[in-house]
Amino acid sequence: MGAFSIWHWAIVLLIIGVPVFFAVRSAAKPPQNPAALIGFGGWLLLLAIGQALSPLRTLAGLGSSSEGYQNLMALPNGPLTVYGEIALLLAFLVLQVVVLVAMLRRSPRFKLLFLYRWIAIPVVFILDAVWVSTVLDAPMSQVLAGDAVAAPILSFILTGIWVAYVYKSVRVRNTFGGATASTQVATASS
Repeated sequence: MGAFSIWHWAIVLLIIGVPVFFAVRSAAKPPQNPAALIGFGGWLLLLAIGQALSPLRTLAGLGSSSEGYQNLMALPNGPLTVYGEIALLLAFLVLQVVVLVAMLRRSPRFKLLFLYRWIAIPVVFILDAVWVSTVLDAPMSQVLAGDAVAAPILSFILTGIWVAYVYKSVRVRNTFGGATASTQVATASS
């Protein structure tokens, strides 16, 4: 059961490959009126939905870990481990909310904040693994047992695809471009 079968790889390919295919295909066609591409529509709407759900996903992950946290509390240094991990996840949650607010406010800083959020995925995972391993004095192989690595890797890959979209999209540039985007739209409509 621990092996990654060909069907798992096929599912991963579909999850990653289909959105990449459509993103590349839509990017290959130049828009008819680039100035008209502004606001939350198209692929940006999907990104906005994902951004709105990401803090909820982090909270759900914290909630689903509560039983594991209760088991850890009985171990020596268990409470320190639990509080450290919760603090790390809450810091990541704060970053997710900051990125979400920047997106909803159409802040020009959104693109950079979204990049930071992407970089934070492996950083939080590595810090968490090192923290748990160090505080509990457990080998890293025990901390990373099972499917502990699969979800962060998949999240990093999928978010990386969205980062590429954010930095290449005309709609994103127009929506989060600040003063230059509004002047381009005003100039185009004049």
